[in-house]
Amino acid sequence: MMIKLAPSILGADFGHLEEEIIKTNESGCDWIHLDIMDGHLVPNISFGPEIVKYVKSKSDLFLDSHLMISNPEKYLEVYAEAGSDLIVIHYEIEYDKIPLLKKIRNLGRKAGISINPHTPFEAILDILEYCDLILIMTVHPGFAGQKFMGQVVPKIKQAREYIDSNKLNVEIEVDGGISMKTAEKVIDAGADILVAGSAFYKSGNYREFTQKIKDLAEKS
Repeated sequence: MMIKLAPSILGADFGHLEEEIIKTNESGCDWIHLDIMDGHLVPNISFGPEIVKYVKSKSDLFLDSHLMISNPEKYLEVYAEAGSDLIVIHYEIEYDKIPLLKKIRNLGRKAGISINPHTPFEAILDILEYCDLILIMTVHPGFAGQKFMGQVVPKIKQAREYIDSNKLNVEIEVDGGISMKTAEKVIDAGADILVAGSAFYKSGNYREFTQKIKDLAEKS
């Protein structure tokens, strides 16, 4: 089973960001995840397109921009131009998601939808055809280092079964509290991509952490 690892750069040491990006590049991971928060949709503020642009200038890895913002329609072009390869919007915003997902694809980027822990999988069934990826949150979005919510695991399994049975070309990404302890549960449930922030950047050895995740996937 091929599992992708997407370290969340929010967990890196921003005082040494260039060095952190280089070490992330060399870790053997697959993507870099960018948590973009507006302080409105979620109770925190992180960074904007300039950081995406900077990461792109230092890395050839696939950039996964998770827009935890309440008005993404104003910023899709901005994040596409900054270097995002995938742009993920939240189901929980007040806007019609389908035109936004279509617009992301029209910008030549992959489109994703994210659902919070208490949003049921059924809520996104009518928009899956416009998505390349669904991001299932296993914490309430907004802050790094939160405890993994095990009650979300059945939703990952449900998504996996639905996508496979309907032969959809949609990847499943899981974000929130991913560590060596929780990664196995998420992989077994059917995730394709794991986002790890605190666990990756506090591991002390990024390459070793990545290899351990890949080994878990091999055993699954």
